[in-house]
Amino acid sequence: MHDSPRVGASDPMPEPASPGPVTADDLDLAVRLAVAALRAAPAAAWDDRAGSLEWDCWETVEHLSDDLFAYAAQLGLRTPPLTANVPFLWESRRPGGPANAIHADRAAGPGGLLQVLEASGALLVSMVRTTPSSVRAHHIFGDADPEGFAAMGILETVVHTYDLTEGLGLPWSPPADVCARVIARILPDVPQDTDPWPTLLWATGRGDLPGHPRRTSWRWYSEPRP
Repeated sequence: MHDSPRVGASDPMPEPASPGPVTADDLDLAVRLAVAALRAAPAAAWDDRAGSLEWDCWETVEHLSDDLFAYAAQLGLRTPPLTANVPFLWESRRPGGPANAIHADRAAGPGGLLQVLEASGALLVSMVRTTPSSVRAHHIFGDADPEGFAAMGILETVVHTYDLTEGLGLPWSPPADVCARVIARILPDVPQDTDPWPTLLWATGRGDLPGHPRRTSWRWYSEPRP
């Protein structure tokens, strides 16, 4: 038998394997899993606060839907904007509530609210799937390509679903491989070799990570990197 190769003191450490690009399929899966998890919520719980947020659970789903819709809109123009967002009117329904262009009809109940979320997610999935990778569109954290918008949409989906499931008393754990791809794409300043889901919660100020202080501020980097 041959001896296994050894890494000597002068040998470079191997680079960790790339988790691969973020895809439209990743985004579709994240939204589908979120909607499925939230369908288990009791109807009376939607007015409860969403985890550590100042919004209730209904408002948080509207905010998430609005994020996904807005990202799709940024990619939707023949010449996407590079200096501003597409100028939809965003407004809050109450002081301190999220400023959204998307609001769900309360008369449709939680089922209708989740239809709004699913439809908004589908719009972004479609735009990511059909927009050329060379396209760039404005975001305050860096002009992004379709992969960047997919990663942003997934991050918003999984962390706000975490907020929601905390408020609604439901379990939630998104796929580790999807979280790893999101971290690699838009969170290059966080550890890349730790458990992806706890790392994503820590990166967004929602959890602890051994050996790292709790985060009180954070951002992502949506511009494509060389």
